[in-house]
Amino acid sequence: MRIGVLGTGNMADALATHWVRAGHRVTVGGRHAHKAERLARRVGGGARSSDLRGAAESGQVVLAALPFGAGTEVARDLRTALEGKVLIDCSNPVGPGFRLLTEGGPSAARQLADAAPRAHVVKAFNLCHEDVWRMRPPVFDGRPLAVPVCGDDASALARVRELVRDVGCDPVAGGGLDGAGLLEATAALFISLWVGEGADAQAIAPPLAYAAGPGHRETGGGTGADS
Repeated sequence: MRIGVLGTGNMADALATHWVRAGHRVTVGGRHAHKAERLARRVGGGARSSDLRGAAESGQVVLAALPFGAGTEVARDLRTALEGKVLIDCSNPVGPGFRLLTEGGPSAARQLADAAPRAHVVKAFNLCHEDVWRMRPPVFDGRPLAVPVCGDDASALARVRELVRDVGCDPVAGGGLDGAGLLEATAALFISLWVGEGADAQAIAPPLAYAAGPGHRETGGGTGADS
């Protein structure tokens, strides 16, 4: 698969490294040629460097590894180059005080889709620190990391699920692109727990067998409402 990477930061580095190892052809694009060249050399595996437009034009799939806001601006500038492409959004619109910057409005992924309306935007890879994505593979207590994936186009989702597996993770269906707002809100919550409170965000969810309540597990019924 041909993958264009928009950005030269940590997320671009972590994910592109996995994809090159999986045999994909990666082109790294940045505003500054020397940063794109440096990242392409570090990623290795024949990765090429280019400007942002060149990376967008090169890929069947394009990763927008850019901060919230900057991604929308770049997508708007490159909308013709992104036509028909799968465009992955891994950004988190989280501001000071772990505030969700899109509260009451469209998600970051939806804003990206509005900026490049003929691209197939998929939300993925936004729930973990870049160092988690550097792991080979991200496996915890013997279980591969699960990665929610949201999007409206079936073929785009299939491509992104393949790329999730190439990172060593398990893709999880997150619904249509409207579900991206829930993923972004979850990221804001997790970051506030991890960074703000030093709490284990995993501990707030019961095991799957108890997700609908112990009564549901034992009897196969129950509504979750008090009676």
